[in-house]
Amino acid sequence: MPTISSLSLVMFDLDGTLVDSVPDLAFAIDDMLIHLGEAPVGSEQVRFWVGNGAQMLVKRALSRAMIPKEIDDSLLDKAMTLFFDSYQQVNGSKSRLYPHVRETLIYLRQRVPYLALVTNKPEQFTQALLDAHDLPKFDRVVCGDTLAKRKPEPDQLLHCLQTFRCQPAESIMVGDSSSDIKAAQLAGVPVVCVKYGYNQGEDLASYQPDRMIDGFDQLLEIILGN
Repeated sequence: MPTISSLSLVMFDLDGTLVDSVPDLAFAIDDMLIHLGEAPVGSEQVRFWVGNGAQMLVKRALSRAMIPKEIDDSLLDKAMTLFFDSYQQVNGSKSRLYPHVRETLIYLRQRVPYLALVTNKPEQFTQALLDAHDLPKFDRVVCGDTLAKRKPEPDQLLHCLQTFRCQPAESIMVGDSSSDIKAAQLAGVPVVCVKYGYNQGEDLASYQPDRMIDGFDQLLEIILGN
């Protein structure tokens, strides 16, 4: 695990790592369901369902199950449109930064050559969420639709390494899910996993990240070699 003296690049996941975006997503899901004449499901249920993309979240909400049933294409298209329209309006307004995120990013911004955001969230929603929380500037933002493949494939991470001409051994990936861990491992990048994010009840330790942390402030302890 590289420490501050040898660290050139830190890559971060967004949802579940830097920002708790479930309040935004839950509002949009419930709004979509209400427009379809269905009862809302609430934020705690949505929190358990998130982590596999917007379409899977909508399918789970329509099915009210983790493993969704087959959804009619016309219903799914209508539901997706309703969901995206609502999410576009609410994005960033109800979500919140996790504790210690802002001050940690400010510290790293001053001491690490490159910071990158690597998210599976579509570009149209990513920048608005970043702007809403006034986070320090990232040198590169790679979204779910930036490249042909996204996490758990390593392409987004490899793109950042190539962009900044950094070696995996002088880089770190910080995320909250098995997709983040798998992508980092395939790219050969050390990975730190937060325990508080969107993991759908999985034991993330079984994926063998290099480090697991309870809070974002512990990232600095690792980087500073404490």
